[in-house]
This record gives sequence, structure tokens and C-alpha cells, in this order.
Amino acid sequence: MTPDSKRFLHPEAIRRIGRLEIRARHVVDGFMSGMHRSPYFGRSTEFLQHRQYTPGDDLRHVDWKVWAKQDRLYVKQFEEDASMRATLLVDVSKSMQYGSGPLNKYEYAATAAVSLAYLLLRQHDAVGCIAFDEDIRARTPVRSTQVHLASIVQTLDANPPREKTDPGAVLRSLAEENYRRGLVIVVSDLLGDVGSTLRGLRLLRQRGHDVLVLHIMDDDELDFPFDGPTRFEGLELPHHLNCNPRALREGYLEAVGRFVSSLRHGCARDAVDYELIRTSAPMDAALAAFLSRRLAARK
Repeated sequence: MTPDSKRFLHPEAIRRIGRLEIRARHVVDGFMSGMHRSPYFGRSTEFLQHRQYTPGDDLRHVDWKVWAKQDRLYVKQFEEDASMRATLLVDVSKSMQYGSGPLNKYEYAATAAVSLAYLLLRQHDAVGCIAFDEDIRARTPVRSTQVHLASIVQTLDANPPREKTDPGAVLRSLAEENYRRGLVIVVSDLLGDVGSTLRGLRLLRQRGHDVLVLHIMDDDELDFPFDGPTRFEGLELPHHLNCNPRALREGYLEAVGRFVSSLRHGCARDAVDYELIRTSAPMDAALAAFLSRRLAARK
């Protein structure tokens, strides 16, 4: 280890990264049991080559004839297995700091993203990560090695929420890049202009990408449980509001309902897989339910 590398190894950062990676592995282990890998993201059946078996591979893909001849385990690799590319877009805008439970929206989104990265890398797929607010703040390249998970974790850890967001502009910017077709997973509270966000998602689909949206929201944002005189502070704008929440509840809930409904119906129209996830929901159950519904829809 060089002196320059030690300069960036801060104990607190290492502790946070470790927690995130362990939490992600726990989530993945929770819903991987008994669920085989191939259907979630789509697979070709065209045989390409063999690769050496690694723990966790589906035993149905082991070539037993090769094992009988060489006494070594090899797995059949298919065309799509070798070329699958996934990009995680994680919202690191300031609104993601809000949280009323053990994890705020950013911590929940980052853990979900790392969990999916871990799952995809375990499947020997290639994964990249983009942290965004109103622009692309940081990105890790698309790689398929297991050690690449640490790079994704570090990218998210090094970019805590701090600016305003513009999901639509970021999605359009990504779609306009000369970017190889693949899976794009958006993890965000999507607080922004709904029409702009949907246009960005539609453009990604038109470019041939498979698009998944994990819409992360806190219970407080969906249920508005506040009672009595309250001061609401803006996270992305320097404004505050002193009010009686009971006078606002009905109008607020109607507005949130329209917001979520517009996103859900817009995504359905453009064949974008959409899932609203509360930060109070156990993550392994939420991800398992989402992937199971995606699998069922593809049958």
C-alpha cells in the first residue's frame, strides 16, 4: 500500500462502506434462496463458451460431461450472459436525505443499488454506477469482476446528497450518449418535473434500453402523519413553511397521489418497469416482490 493510497483510507469512510456492503449482502442472501438467476433480467439460450464454476452458480448450468472428463466443474455460458450490461442511476440530491426510519431515502437507495450490483456481479454480468443530482456527479465504469462492487460502494459513499435534482435532464443526457444497449436501473425519489422524467425514461426505451425504476419514498411523504403546528424546511430550496398540517393534509395527499399515479401510468405506457418502495419496507422482501413480478410479466 502506497502513502498516497493510505491518504484516502479514512477509518470513518471504511466503516460506512463496510456497513453498506454487509447490508447489501444480507439483502441479496435473503431473496436469492430458492430463486434461480436467469429469468430476472432476460437471458439468451445461445451457447457461447464454458467458464469455471464459482460458488453460487446455478448447478443446472454445470456441464457434467466436462466434469466427467476433466474432474473439474465448468458452467455453460450463453451469449447474453457474456454481454449483459447494467447501469445503476442513483439519486444523490438533497431531498434524498429525508428519513423518518432507520434508513433515510439515500441510505435505502444506496443499499438497494449495491444489493442489485452484488446480484448482477454474482451472475457474472457487467455493472456500472452513476450518482446524479441535477447533473451526473460521478460514475464508475461498467465492469464484471466481483471486486468492482467496492468501486460502486465507494462512488456512492463519496457522493452524499447535497444539491437539487433534475432526473429528466440526467436521463436524457444518458440516452443521448453513444451508449451500448443494456439494463438501466433508476433508484430515486423522482422529485422533479414528472413530464420531464417520463420523457427521459421514454428516450432510454427508444434507444433500446431495458429500464427499471425503483421509486423510493419515505412513509411521511406518502402518509403525511403530521399533527399540530409544524415547521417544514425545504431540502433543495431555501424555503420553510410554518403551518397546521391538518389544514394541508387532504390537498397534499391528493397531489402525492397524482404524482405517483402519473409516474406509474407513464412508465406502463412506455414499457418501463416501475415499483414504488417505502423506506419502511424490508428491502429483501421489496426487491424480491419486484423481481418476481418482473419475471411473471415476462412469461
